[in-house]
Amino acid sequence: MQEALSPLSSAASTGAADSSSQTDNYQVIRRSGDVVSFAPQKIAVALTKAFLAVRGAQGAASAGVRDTVNELTEGVVRALRRSRPEGGTFHIEDIQDQVELGLMRGGHQDVARAYVLYRERRNQERAEQKKAAEAAAAAASAAKPVLHVSDNGQRVPLNQERLESLIESSCRNLNADIQAAPIVAETLRNLYDGVPIEEVFKASILAARTLIEKDPDYTYVTARLLLHTIVREVMGRDVAPADMQTAYADYFPGFIQKGVDNELLNPELLNYDLPRLAQALKAERDQQFDYLGLQTLYDRYFLHVRKTRIELPQSFFMRVAMGLALNEQDRNARAIEFYELLSSFDFMSSTPTLFNSGTLRSQLSSCYLTTVPDDLDGIYESIKENALLSKFAGGLGNDWTRVRALGSRIKGTNGESQGVVPFLKVVNDTAVAVNQGGKRKGAVCTYLESWHLDIEEFLELRKNTGDDRRRTHDMNTANWIPDLFMKRVMEKGQWTLFSPADCPDLHDLFGEAFEKAYTAYETKADKGELKLFKRVPAVDLWRKMLSML
Repeated sequence: MQEALSPLSSAASTGAADSSSQTDNYQVIRRSGDVVSFAPQKIAVALTKAFLAVRGAQGAASAGVRDTVNELTEGVVRALRRSRPEGGTFHIEDIQDQVELGLMRGGHQDVARAYVLYRERRNQERAEQKKAAEAAAAAASAAKPVLHVSDNGQRVPLNQERLESLIESSCRNLNADIQAAPIVAETLRNLYDGVPIEEVFKASILAARTLIEKDPDYTYVTARLLLHTIVREVMGRDVAPADMQTAYADYFPGFIQKGVDNELLNPELLNYDLPRLAQALKAERDQQFDYLGLQTLYDRYFLHVRKTRIELPQSFFMRVAMGLALNEQDRNARAIEFYELLSSFDFMSSTPTLFNSGTLRSQLSSCYLTTVPDDLDGIYESIKENALLSKFAGGLGNDWTRVRALGSRIKGTNGESQGVVPFLKVVNDTAVAVNQGGKRKGAVCTYLESWHLDIEEFLELRKNTGDDRRRTHDMNTANWIPDLFMKRVMEKGQWTLFSPADCPDLHDLFGEAFEKAYTAYETKADKGELKLFKRVPAVDLWRKMLSML
């Protein structure tokens, strides 16, 4: 067997070819410190040679071994991509660890043992080579720094003391098991010569994040390292935690002005006593965040100008509080009061409020419920309203029971209605097209009464089989169930489905009034006065409802 980075042989290239196109944004740090492109084919070569060493040339050349190598290669690539979903660098040892793990999980213990022994033998050889050249390497290391970073376009030596100080300060005031040393070591292990300075800080965040499963308090370390990168992005410079209170006070009035200038914030916010509000910000509350909470705020909630964030955690809470206090008599005092509740996590507003408070379009409500009328203008006006409400982060609930069912007569054209399902497909696609301010997917739930003639097709809207033109995979569905239906289920009786065009008053009734009107419509159907209806066993419809949960 050769190194996992040996040149690719044609016999091993087939299984890894498909993976290559998906790994263009990944790189590998070799033991020498060099950075090369990630090539899944080389994993296939290493695996092929491992099987060759154990099974012999004839066994390794078999179709079964080639298929096994392909599957193992794809499994290793998937595992590596999961660890860095947005791209990045892997150390060669991490790749070989995954190869080892894949062999053992695949039941190839003999090949895994040979691979482990080979790695150990190569480690010993490298250790001997390192020992032989130790004196010269130490002298060279003392003469010049090992790593350089790219900072503002300039190539400068990595300030390791500064990096260690940042990580150590992020570990303070936590339990005694939280140590900076493993984060520093893992960060340095994943750096390469010429790495951008922002990638250095990102590497420290990733290094701390991997330790959260060992001790939950590492989530606060990771959050503090992330906060450091956010401060650099917003303020354009490093700010020590001890200086953040002053930095917040200096930055906040400019942030409000910048938000107004970029047409993000309501100009009315400039009429607040901004210096007073700036002094009320409490920088130490930034330390309360765990990693997931701060990362979510950064990804979805903080205001940005052309993808560059202009908002910090405490200014974010104050901006929300100012938007809520705009109509108060003493707006400055009320804004500070609201800020105290939000920033201390004693109370948290809904997501649309956090998104939009203080902005030019301060839509603060979470959910909107509408009833869709039974005419074309009303249907498409409702869909338009859905789009506008979703644009500013509103969740939607639409009642479609009034819309006539499939087969109902259309008076204006003397044709027949296609029912609610084609319109619901449009609603579904509108929710996909108009997401919630670009911050999360649109949220729509459609409701229908259990007596509606389209209820059977309605219940199948989210199935993965059938005509996709009559499916709504991105929309939630719900149906209202009256007491009378459950009585029919218990009695194993029949349930009658109607078009709302024939029984327009039924949707507004409930209790005894509903039962009286519903049974009256059933009597009309029996007498032939209603032509469009359907009888189904109540138990069958109930089972269909349960199967769609």
